[in-house]
Amino acid sequence: MIHKDEIVINESAQKMKAKIICYLAELEKCNIEKICQLFDKNADIYSPFLGWMKPRPFFEKLRDVSGPSKIIPIDIFLSSNDNLSVTAYFRYDWTLSDGSTAPFDCIDIFDFTTEMLIEKMVIVYDTHPIRETVGDKYSH
Repeated sequence: MIHKDEIVINESAQKMKAKIICYLAELEKCNIEKICQLFDKNADIYSPFLGWMKPRPFFEKLRDVSGPSKIIPIDIFLSSNDNLSVTAYFRYDWTLSDGSTAPFDCIDIFDFTTEMLIEKMVIVYDTHPIRETVGDKYSH
């Protein structure tokens, strides 16, 4: 027997999953307008390289240092605690604007509002293997 609460949670989970699939596709294209539409107006992003930022400045900075890159989704994990949270696990074959490459596996943790907008994103990856390649390219 399915309870009403399980149906609502399931619908929310599917909506969040769809938003994350859209996010990864738009991130690969570096489509800032479409990416930012997925975020709440007060959203925050944490990056291992850049710290806490608002979405638009973060994605503009990413665009400015990036060339054509490839994102390979591996899995999407939905919260088991009825939270409005999703974790995306993917391979980011990142090409920088100077043509150098810095591929890495990444986990992005997303918290959603009840309106199904991303209110917080925490990016998690090991910066050690790519720090030499990326260096201070974010500084300009």
